[in-house]
Amino acid sequence: MNQEIIDLYDEFTHTAMGRRSFMEKLVAMTGSVVAAETALSALQPNYALAAVVSETDARLGISSGSDAASGLKIYTATPKGTKPEAAANLVIIIHENRGLNPHIQDVARRLALAGFTAVAVDLLTPQGGTPADEDKARDMFPKLDLTKAVASVVTIIDDRKKQNPAAKVGLLGFCWGGSMVNAVATAAPALDAAVVYYGAAPKTEDVANIKAKMMLHYAGLDKRVNETMGPYEEAMKKARVKYEIFVYDNVNHGFNNDTAKERYADAASKLAWSRTTEFFKIALR
Repeated sequence: MNQEIIDLYDEFTHTAMGRRSFMEKLVAMTGSVVAAETALSALQPNYALAAVVSETDARLGISSGSDAASGLKIYTATPKGTKPEAAANLVIIIHENRGLNPHIQDVARRLALAGFTAVAVDLLTPQGGTPADEDKARDMFPKLDLTKAVASVVTIIDDRKKQNPAAKVGLLGFCWGGSMVNAVATAAPALDAAVVYYGAAPKTEDVANIKAKMMLHYAGLDKRVNETMGPYEEAMKKARVKYEIFVYDNVNHGFNNDTAKERYADAASKLAWSRTTEFFKIALR
């Protein structure tokens, strides 16, 4: 697909651009309404493809509910027989700007198969939780109180540490959720490790507060987010934050999301995932 079309979709999904304006521009680029709708279908996530790991997988324990400390809705996946509250290797997952959807739930199950207790949070909880309509979900994000959202994740981290002082806690986030992981890392001294997929950097002046080990994945074609990478790395060097950065050439923002086939990059996704799980195995042991 033409890179300009992919870039337009990225602008639509990450700015205040309305759907009507987006479709008008997409029709102009593709030449017809039919071609525009075909392109959009290829770009949008198809959650029917989300279940790489089945919810009925006998190797896992699955539960949904609310986190007692923060009040956030959560989706938890654990290796069979693991008690989430006693987990010594917990990873909290923060979703993209479409909320806690089937793809993020599947990511939690994948992480559980790798041996971790995975807790995917729904930061749209204050507005009633993630709706099934992704456009409605997208419209909810500008209304979020980001300071409170960060604080709610910090609350979960601190509470899990209180429940099990020997536990280590990691954070994993994608896109908007990656930006949130960066922000939480500056506000959670108890956090042990964090992995960010194509998330914008936190405020430079806050980077010195990061105590966690960081792993950052960037898409080579993601100009919007990559503009924040250089200053972020310089700030981490100055603050002596332990970090790793990986840039995957010729792939787009969202390359890990295998429900959006036009942007998904199989080789980069698998490599980033193997690096992510290995990083957590070492950092959270």
